[in-house]
Amino acid sequence: MRIAQLAGRTVLLTPKGAVDIPAEFEGHVFERWDGLLDWSRSATGGRPYDESELEPPVSAPRQIFAVALNYRPHTAEAGYEEPEAPLVFTKFPTCLTGPYTTVDLPPGHVDWELELVVVIGREARRVPVEKGWEPVVALTVGQDLSERVAQLAGRPAQFSLAKSHPGFGPIGPALVSLDEVPDRDDLELTCELNGEPVQHDRTGNMIFPIPQLVSYLSEFCTLLPGDLVFTGTPAGVGNRRVPQRFLTPDDELVSRIDGVGEMRHRFRKVTS
Repeated sequence: MRIAQLAGRTVLLTPKGAVDIPAEFEGHVFERWDGLLDWSRSATGGRPYDESELEPPVSAPRQIFAVALNYRPHTAEAGYEEPEAPLVFTKFPTCLTGPYTTVDLPPGHVDWELELVVVIGREARRVPVEKGWEPVVALTVGQDLSERVAQLAGRPAQFSLAKSHPGFGPIGPALVSLDEVPDRDDLELTCELNGEPVQHDRTGNMIFPIPQLVSYLSEFCTLLPGDLVFTGTPAGVGNRRVPQRFLTPDDELVSRIDGVGEMRHRFRKVTS
């Protein structure tokens, strides 16, 4: 099942197009996820749609968690030792944008970070690692866009604000139920900038796999339906390249995760 937000409506995406979900599920996607999944198996038809009208599949999560340094090659390129526990920060919900938008570039150096995003569907607290997948109902593609000047200016560094400019949290194109993905523990990630591959890895190479991340977060916070977890980015970010490389106006960034989907974004300079 692939659930998306299309021009203000919740829809099921099928090979034939978009199908409006039944009225009884609208506004209750997570509370009635299992029923929605059952309905989707027999849903038919679909109307053509414009990808540019796809909105963030979760528009107003109460919590957005993000994990730093969760792939060993990225940890190494950043010049750090492998962390002993997940390094967690937050992104603010107003940063979210859809999967095919144009993002404004604020002053500074804006970098890309392709990530698999976990979508929590059930309230969870103190989840054992062996049950870490149980609160998760879907996956989606994400970009943890980051303005590096502000992020790295402080001592310690300031992550959350520099990663929460408008448009700095693209997600989509849909919420993909776990039965849709080939292997929920080992998915291929690829990020391309103007057609050039800049990031490539597999989620099976995470230092802290998804069940461990969910368990760890739930020890500190109650996880809520609709919460998002950005699970970390592979090596290949712009500020660790020699020479450094950052996003510029008219760049096209393609973010792809096998079995989950693809996003495409362009960029423009902020004008006063």
